[in-house]
Amino acid sequence: MEPMTAGVTPREASVDDVTWHILGQTYVPKHRSESSMSWHATFPHGTFVPHHIHTTQDEFIYVLTGELELELDGAAPVRAGPGDLVRLPQDVPHGIFNRSGAEATCLFWVSPTANLWDLFVAIDNVPDPAEVVRLAALHQVDFLPPPAR
Repeated sequence: MEPMTAGVTPREASVDDVTWHILGQTYVPKHRSESSMSWHATFPHGTFVPHHIHTTQDEFIYVLTGELELELDGAAPVRAGPGDLVRLPQDVPHGIFNRSGAEATCLFWVSPTANLWDLFVAIDNVPDPAEVVRLAALHQVDFLPPPAR
């Protein structure tokens, strides 16, 4: 992996011209280094990232437009809107949902990168959620059963 260099990633650019389509969302990687990785994400209404744990990373979400609902470590859902920063420490179970009725966009990043790039490559355009769960476990991201309500 190349070290990070100083500069600007233009709005329309991505790392290596890559775009991933994962569980109905679109992810555009903006930078990648050993210490961190970021991507722009578009969440159409009704899409979500099921409950999971990053065992090797801290994750962050900066909401640009729309609203996301987060279920964090078994607590009552919380909402994040434009300008809000979501902090997801390593080993904290979380699910990310767009139940707002409109599209949401945000900037995600993780530190360190660990195996997340390879996971996104592996699950790009995979339509079967069970296969996404299986592949994620091979890349240090563990999906969980939905919490009891």
